[in-house]
Amino acid sequence: MKHIKSLLIAGLILMGLNVSAQNQTDMRLNEYLVENTNDFQDDFGQQNAWFELFNTSYGTVNIGGCYLSNDINNLQKYIIPKGDVLTAIKPRQHVLFWADEQPFRGTFHVNFTLAESDTIYFVSSDGRTIIDRIAVRKDIEPNVSVGRSQDGVGSNDGKGEGWQIMPNTSPSTNNAGVDAKSKSSIMAEQDPYGVLIAITAMSVVFLALIILYFVFKFTGRLAIRNQQTRSDIATEGKIETVKAEENTGEAIAAISTALYLYAVDNEAHDEESFQITMRHTDRSYSPWSSKIYTLRQAPQVKKN
Repeated sequence: MKHIKSLLIAGLILMGLNVSAQNQTDMRLNEYLVENTNDFQDDFGQQNAWFELFNTSYGTVNIGGCYLSNDINNLQKYIIPKGDVLTAIKPRQHVLFWADEQPFRGTFHVNFTLAESDTIYFVSSDGRTIIDRIAVRKDIEPNVSVGRSQDGVGSNDGKGEGWQIMPNTSPSTNNAGVDAKSKSSIMAEQDPYGVLIAITAMSVVFLALIILYFVFKFTGRLAIRNQQTRSDIATEGKIETVKAEENTGEAIAAISTALYLYAVDNEAHDEESFQITMRHTDRSYSPWSSKIYTLRQAPQVKKN
């Protein structure tokens, strides 16, 4: 049982080392500048030669423990410190090294220069496996770098397929698109008087107004319909209430009584002749002008 556990632990360690090695192989030497007189400055404010590594993978790669060298006979010339958290390179990101021959200045200052180098080697943490190498060109003007046209893509000789001379350097940034024109510049060339922009802006405004018109129209109709529905429901409720109030017990009793009396023969209604008889009465005075109706009677005193 102990032997099985030991084998499992050893296998996990080997797998971890293998994964680490595979991650390190995703790194590529991406760009370099030999003579720096008016370009990027290091953290000490000095202008020195530099080169760049790029993580081609979509996972974080820790290059701590790997080596950098310019000597094929001494691949372990400069070891990248393991204790620096900045050596964990995030996916599709860059890391810049200064070839100033002053390693005491920090993790990213190597102990050789590019002026004396013919080739740069990036070596695995085993100190033997060369992950990437590029030849250093010395025929380039100052402040002009050499880099891959697409980050991490191209041959590993530094001057073959996929490499280009870059008048505008791009330390720690993407190489592609450095010399490309901005969208505003392209737009200014295609539409120098701004006619296309004006038409586009007015079209957007009018389209927005049309959309708002239909939105408000639809919501208004919907609100009116809902209000009418609520009004109809309230009216129906009132009508039902009135009907319920009319159907009281007294009304029902009166209707029942009338029906009963109509059904009984001796209580049936007489037939009307629809004739009116008027009798004339003679009076010696006009009741409308008689004073007796306007005089008060004199009070009478009763004596005991």
